[in-house]
Amino acid sequence: MRGSAGLTGRRTECAVLDDMVKAVRGGASRVLVLHGEAGVGKTALLDHLAAVVSPGRVVRAAGVESEMELPYAGVHQLCGPLLDRLDRLPAPQREALGTTFGINAGPPPERFLVGLAVLSLLSAVAAERPLVCLVDDLEWLDRESAQVLAFVARRLEVESVGLVLAARSVPPSLAGLPSLPVGALAEEEARALLDEALAGPIDTRVRDEIVAEAHGNPLALLELPRGIGPTDLAGGFGLPAALTGGIESQFQRRVDQLPAPTRRLLLLMAADPSGDADLVARAARRWDVDRSSSGPAADAGLVDDGGRFRHPLARSAVYLAAPADERRSAHAALAAATDARTDPDRRAWHRAEATATEDEDVAVELERSAGRAQARGGPAAAAAFLRRAAALSPAPAKRGVRALAAARAEVRAGGFEAARDLLATAASAPLTEQQQAQADLTRAELAFVTDRGHDAAPLLLQAARRLEQVDGTLSRATYLEALSAAIFAGRFAAPSADVRSVAHAARGAPPASAPSAADLLLSGTVLAYDEGYAAGLPVLRSALAGVRSLDGDVDLLWMAITSTLRVWDDDGWDALSDRYVRLARETGALGHLPLALTARAYLHLFSGHLAAAAALTDELTAITEATGTSVAPYGALGLAAFRGDADAGPTLVEATKADVARRGEGVGLTFAEWAYALLHNSLGNYGEALAAAERATAYPQDPGSLIWAAPELVESAVRTGRPEAAGPVFALLSDMRNACGTDWALGIQSRSQALLTDGDGAEPLYRSALAHLGRTRMRVDLARAHLLYGEWLRRRRRRTDARAELRTAYDLFTGIGAAAFAARAGRELSAAGGNTHPRAPARDHNLTTQEAQIARMASEGLSNPEIATRLFISARTVQYHLRKVFTKLGITSRTQLPRVLPTR
Repeated sequence: MRGSAGLTGRRTECAVLDDMVKAVRGGASRVLVLHGEAGVGKTALLDHLAAVVSPGRVVRAAGVESEMELPYAGVHQLCGPLLDRLDRLPAPQREALGTTFGINAGPPPERFLVGLAVLSLLSAVAAERPLVCLVDDLEWLDRESAQVLAFVARRLEVESVGLVLAARSVPPSLAGLPSLPVGALAEEEARALLDEALAGPIDTRVRDEIVAEAHGNPLALLELPRGIGPTDLAGGFGLPAALTGGIESQFQRRVDQLPAPTRRLLLLMAADPSGDADLVARAARRWDVDRSSSGPAADAGLVDDGGRFRHPLARSAVYLAAPADERRSAHAALAAATDARTDPDRRAWHRAEATATEDEDVAVELERSAGRAQARGGPAAAAAFLRRAAALSPAPAKRGVRALAAARAEVRAGGFEAARDLLATAASAPLTEQQQAQADLTRAELAFVTDRGHDAAPLLLQAARRLEQVDGTLSRATYLEALSAAIFAGRFAAPSADVRSVAHAARGAPPASAPSAADLLLSGTVLAYDEGYAAGLPVLRSALAGVRSLDGDVDLLWMAITSTLRVWDDDGWDALSDRYVRLARETGALGHLPLALTARAYLHLFSGHLAAAAALTDELTAITEATGTSVAPYGALGLAAFRGDADAGPTLVEATKADVARRGEGVGLTFAEWAYALLHNSLGNYGEALAAAERATAYPQDPGSLIWAAPELVESAVRTGRPEAAGPVFALLSDMRNACGTDWALGIQSRSQALLTDGDGAEPLYRSALAHLGRTRMRVDLARAHLLYGEWLRRRRRRTDARAELRTAYDLFTGIGAAAFAARAGRELSAAGGNTHPRAPARDHNLTTQEAQIARMASEGLSNPEIATRLFISARTVQYHLRKVFTKLGITSRTQLPRVLPTR
């Protein structure tokens, strides 16, 4: 009943691991989660795997309970031996991983960028020979490392990397990945293992009791007999006391029987399980403990010949058996023995554990450790240091400040419940007005990242008001954030915090002596909402010119792009959305990247570049899957609407409406109804389009959010014989056109006015629309103007003129990939006596979703590392899929991809 490495009762498990090694040697990647109770043999299986990997390479890491608060401690263990390949990573990944290791200075990296860097590093190492990564005691890994490993586990494909993670149970972050339960040994196997472990004879009754007490746990079978003397093993008495309580109690009894000096030495080892023997020796000298007193511990089977604990349960038994005052003394000795220059964070943590009462000096040291953790991109560790610092702070004011800082770190780390608790602690402290404002900001950020709902704007507004007298610059920035949050909340905003109320309140923001682009953006937005569109337009244009002259400030770009739409500036939309995506990618700002990709994708949609929009939507999907974030499917929704996809469109509309309603994101409801109206206008279902457009325009507090829905309402109202329904929104379009005068605004207004005009007066308006839209990048709007003009001409019985316009519309829509609009133009063209000559659709040769994503990006000229970065996979996985794409499409070069890929 042995496995291939002599593991009793583990033949099946060893076979699974052996097969995994074969797959990795063959170029595949494999992930496996071993799970089972403590002592069941997970570590022994990892040892077996390490022994059979040759000629591959093995790297190992193990969670350590005392290191759970040290950021990326597990990543350091796993990747430390591989850093000689760091130079092979793309620059942003190299810098992110270098920052976490303290190799270079830099801003705190996004943890998912660190995850991508680890994935790339493992892939680079495995390119030389297969690599197997073994991680034990996953439940004790620091939070940042656990998140990185979960990310990597879900992205491995064909890198020749094996990743095996051992845990007592499968954590939620690894749910759905291949797993292997490691259960109890069968009774026959348990007896065999027990017989192997015993040096002398054993009475049958004793064997039965040990087997029964061990419940098939291999560690228990090996350790329980250690607490029973030879006489008892041979058939003596006293067995119930020796066996009661299982393996934990067995370790506890052995600890209790040790001499005091040995217990103290073991306590030092348990309190700092870093494995640093020199540190323990220095601490032992400070605590007057003889380092040679470890002999009885080895005799008791608690430590091995190298002086390390034989099992984590033995370590726990030693630590928990010690009285609290002795544990504090051990930590004090370890703190005193730790070099404050080379390992300040470990020293700070030991000092904190040695402190029974409030201590400002220790709290300050913990605060410094938090700063270092933040610099390495470890917000969870920073939060832990700050939380402990707050608890040790004697002064209530400092306790509140540190609790507030810990709450901010928890928000960034994703510890939302912990953040709420810390905010409650901070609220009970005597905070200053500025600190109260910071608390409001943190609550608002928490509300925004958890649901982007209506709670964020009122909190930001409250914070901005508090800051007016203490920090004018931050007050103005917070008012701008409040406006952004109110725009997101839309019709779901609280009555006192809708966008107009926030804009009116923001008039109280302290004036800037030398207004920045952000200050002008705030002033222009406030004027537009509070005094009218025309009043804010000049200031907004100055603000956007200022933003375009900058090359940074990623935080400002979403609001700036929103403003380009409101002033009908398609060139500004193009420039700023391109920069937003570039900066978000370069800096690894994954919090911004979904918004940036969405803004850029919609620019491509309106410009008629549906394939480019599809590629960005694929990237957006990859990000949300990799990070586990939940965002409404705006990209897919827009694609379905522009393509005229009658099957996917309604489903995506309903999914978006349900998602945004749950999160209180009212602007998403406007988006969804606009998309539904666009879809049905393209299909010629004008009644459905009108109903959706009316719902989309039913929130008059934010006229700027209606610029896309207004033209849909005008077209569907006219086509259903209800032009009066379009009156208010057409007046809005006219006001905007008269104020801003851009070609985009003039073209849309002229096209809408032409629809509403009877008789020959419509023709010059159609021609005006074509002239203005022809000078923009808005190809879909231009194609729609040709279509509407052609339809008008056909109804005026000018068939020759109609055919020319309808042919142009048909060709434009077909080239764009707007299938429903193309079909509508084709029907009108046929009715006017023309022929459509439909193109043969391109074939995708059954490309998988991921193959199609990679092929589209490669066709745009992206390199394998660039594609890998955008899709959160390794460059080797990209190359693997590209080879399959070339085979399926019958091509040999990336340059052939644009010719053979289907238009999307």
